[in-house]
Amino acid sequence: MASQSQVLVEEKSSVRILTLNRPKQLNALCFSMISRLLELFREYEKDPSVKLVILKGHGRAFCAGGDVPPVVRNIIQGKWRLGADYFTNEYTLNYVMATFSKNQVSILNGIVMGGGAGASIHGRFRIATENTVFAMPETALGLFPDVGASYFLSRLTGFFGEYVGLTGARLDGAEMLACGLATHFVPSTRLAALEADLWRVDSNDPNFVSKILDAYTQHPHLKQHSPYHRLHVINRCFSRRTVEEIISALEREATRPTQEPNDWISKAISALKKASPSSLKISLRSIREGRLQGVGQCLIREYRMVCHVMKGDISKDFVEGCRAILIDKDRNPKWEPKGLEGMKDNMVDKYFERVEEEEGWEDLKLLPRNNLPASTITSKL
Repeated sequence: MASQSQVLVEEKSSVRILTLNRPKQLNALCFSMISRLLELFREYEKDPSVKLVILKGHGRAFCAGGDVPPVVRNIIQGKWRLGADYFTNEYTLNYVMATFSKNQVSILNGIVMGGGAGASIHGRFRIATENTVFAMPETALGLFPDVGASYFLSRLTGFFGEYVGLTGARLDGAEMLACGLATHFVPSTRLAALEADLWRVDSNDPNFVSKILDAYTQHPHLKQHSPYHRLHVINRCFSRRTVEEIISALEREATRPTQEPNDWISKAISALKKASPSSLKISLRSIREGRLQGVGQCLIREYRMVCHVMKGDISKDFVEGCRAILIDKDRNPKWEPKGLEGMKDNMVDKYFERVEEEEGWEDLKLLPRNNLPASTITSKL
């Protein structure tokens, strides 16, 4: 089966090591991989002999996101409901990981974007390295930070989650550790030894895993020009009520005389002005709502949103963004509406409502789970 070669499984006594194995595609999650991971996690939860699951990627990526082109092809062919099946499985996997009764250690030694964040950040332990590159680039694609991102981004310090989610800013391993997206930082040269030590785990107690990870972890310094050093400015700008006000606040900051480097501000403004206006507005509201919701509520709401995105009844920016960035690669999307002023509040509201007129459509059904969310987001600074 293709799904078995795409997700490699190793057994080491009480530990299961799952390796995402589509290196040429940067381990992008296709439907069969998501289905296989969901099957395995459910199986391990029922198996008392399994105490720990290690998830990693083959090649230079952990996982660069979801395998979007097939979803887009289905939408173009008028079969958006097939895309809905993809997201049903993916969000269910995110929920199972978030409430998993065993320990999950994700080794993020490379690219972690979009769906790759959903497959790791919800787990209890996330290991970054000097090779880690994290981003949620969805607003540039006409989508929004999904896979439960409205839950984990909204729990970052201050308004750093709005900054990361709206601009698609890339974070390195040290920044992931500082803001809490990663729980540990381990140099890549030490990963093999760490894994060998983790194979000895024979307990569901997270403290046992923590002690092993703590013995390998380092505390890297943030780069001098890291935006995380400018958290006070990020909070001042990204706490604003609307996207328009956020951009205005950033533009004012860019002209303010300062001794501090502010290249990140011009990059943030540029990213916001290039992104889909509809995506920016629904993303901001999604993250804000996520602050007050549990992970299951966030995923159910995001499912409504993604179904509206695929249906294209309010905006067709997802198909256009994927065409421009992933398929034709001309990087010149023609957004509709073109500007933020064209994306009215009542249009934003529709993304958060049930897809009522669609026959047979249902909200995402998540079975009750006994476990509280495993992921903890704790700033290290």
